[in-house]
This record gives sequence, C-alpha cells and structure tokens, in this order.
Amino acid sequence: QVQLVESGGGMVQAGVSLRLSCEISGRAFSGFALGWFRQVPGKERVFVAAISRSSAYRDYVDSVKGRFTISREGAKNTAYLQMDSVQPEDTAVYYCNGVFVDSQGKSATYWGQGTQVTVSY
Repeated sequence: QVQLVESGGGMVQAGVSLRLSCEISGRAFSGFALGWFRQVPGKERVFVAAISRSSAYRDYVDSVKGRFTISREGAKNTAYLQMDSVQPEDTAVYYCNGVFVDSQGKSATYWGQGTQVTVSY
C-alpha cells in the first residue's frame, strides 16, 4: 500500500521560513516524480512545485518562484518544500503528490492527506 505522509505545517507569521516534508512508502522512491499542490476552501487544488525522478527538472508556479524550493532525499524516501518568506496568500492546505511510473511505462498517481499552513501578519 502506497502512503504519502506530509508534515511540517503550522501557524506562522509572515516572513518566516517553513519546511514541509512528505515521506513515501510502499513503492520505490526513485520511481516517483513528486510535486506539491495547495488548496484553499472553496477553490480548486492548484500546482505549486514539481521535481522529476532524477531531480534534474524542477518547476514552480510563478507566485512562489524565488521563495519556495522543492527537493527530494532518496535515503529518507522524503520530498521537501522549503518555504521562505511566507506570505498570508500562501495560507492553504498543502498536498504532496507522487506519480509513479513502472518499468512498462504505466503510471499511477498518489496523494497525501494534506498539511495546513496558515500565515498571518
């Protein structure tokens, strides 16, 4: 059974740093392309950042470029989202996303349960 477990959310003040973690189990970590999405009440879940299986490719939504950094650590089966200079508009539930591609090219998508980030002035 594949599990993605997020942690690291909380209530913080604007301008501080926060690091979210996503620990993955159940399938080989190296087979996952990973991403972070966020969702606020009443709105759709939206893309924040992504990292390829080799870490060679990273992408970010424009609003977080230069402030957020996505990374992955194979030894810990964990993906991270380093959030610097957070702002109130970053308030959301953050979800870890994993897309696993097997040796035959078949893909499967998995989601974590989400972690709340609340930023106040």
